[in-house]
Formats: sequence, C-alpha cells, structure tokens
Amino acid sequence: MSSTSQPVALLTGTNRGTGRSLAQELHQRGYRIVSLNRTVTGEKWLNEQHCDLADPQQIRDGVARALAPTDRLDVCISNAVDRVLDPIADLRPADWDRSLAVNLTAQLHLTQAVLPALRDTKGLIIFMGSHAGTRYFEGGAAYSATKAALGAFVETLLLEERNNGVRACLVSPGAISNLEADGDPHKMTTQAAAQAVASMIDGFPRDVLVGEIEIRPATLPTPPVTGIDRLLHV
Repeated sequence: MSSTSQPVALLTGTNRGTGRSLAQELHQRGYRIVSLNRTVTGEKWLNEQHCDLADPQQIRDGVARALAPTDRLDVCISNAVDRVLDPIADLRPADWDRSLAVNLTAQLHLTQAVLPALRDTKGLIIFMGSHAGTRYFEGGAAYSATKAALGAFVETLLLEERNNGVRACLVSPGAISNLEADGDPHKMTTQAAAQAVASMIDGFPRDVLVGEIEIRPATLPTPPVTGIDRLLHV
C-alpha cells in the first residue's frame, strides 16, 4: 500500500456530465482523482488515462497506469456508459454488442483490476446504474437490459467481497441533466447527483454498507410521456 495519506478516487467517464461533476466534488473534498476516459480532456487534475472500456486490455492497462504513482485506491466509481436508444426492430447488432461490452462486461474487468487495491484500503466501489434497469421504456432495450444485469453483478460482488473489507454499491438515479444545454427543472443537475453520491462516500459510517440506493428528481412533469422520458415520472 502507498505511504501517502491522500485518498485516491478512480472514475470512468470524467470528461463531461455526471462523471465530471463527481470528479469535481471528490476533488474538492480532498481526493486525488484518476480517470479512465475514451475522450481525454487534457486537464491535469483529472490524471486521465485514455481507455476504451469496450477493450478489456485497455481497462487493465489503464488502471495499472492510473494507480502506479501512489499504489493506493480508496474509491472507484464506474460511471461511463454507452447509451443507445433505438427500437428493437432497428437496433444494430454492433450497437447492442458495444452496449453489452461497455455497460456490463467492462464492469467485470474494471472490478478485477481494482479489487487488490480496494482490499488494501477497505475501500468502496460504486456503480452508476439507472432507473432504466427496473423501469422500461420504448427504445430502451439495450440500455435497460445492461442496467438490469448490472444490479445482479453488484449484489453478487457485495456478497463476495464484504468480508474482504470491500463495500460495493449500486446507485440508481432518475433523470439527470447530463447535457450542457439541458435545463429541464424536472431533472437533477449533475452537481446535485454528485453531491448526493459524495455525501454517501464521506458521510456514512464505515460500519454501514449501502448495497443499493436510488435518487430521484424532486419534482414531476405532467404526463403522459413515452420512451426514456418515462424515467421522469418515477
């Protein structure tokens, strides 16, 4: 284990949206941030490693390079996602396969890569899920299927690793304004979602394990809706 006392958080997908807000929130709370990004911003504080999560070797190599400077990891947040919203009749097999690779299979390779370091620090691994994993909508087959399967993966990981000191948590948010131009008042801001997750990381007692938590927008729009906008009414 590293001799440094500064806690380290590794996140995927910190180049924009919720991932960036999560990185900013933890950075402000004193964490050293390391990132795995397919699109690299070049900002030094993010300590980015270029990584396409569809490639298992890039995940393993990226984690190794990210953790090398301190050999320490306290928190891992799997945030990056590939979201395809096409009807089943029109869904391209290549898009389905990439959704499985990034949203599900990558979680196995990332977990295996970070587990030794998290066992050393009795750390926490958070997976950003979605209400789409339990509440389905037209055009959401690929996205919902992978988020639903993620729930089974995280629960199994929690059962297997809690006696090794590693806590695992699935965070299932409702609608978040992930796009810069999206000011919909019926969605959570990325900053609000990040503050909620960071509060769980820093504010919960270490002898309390949160296996799954959901967060929702505080207000509801007027129905009816279809498609992914159904998640606004949860």
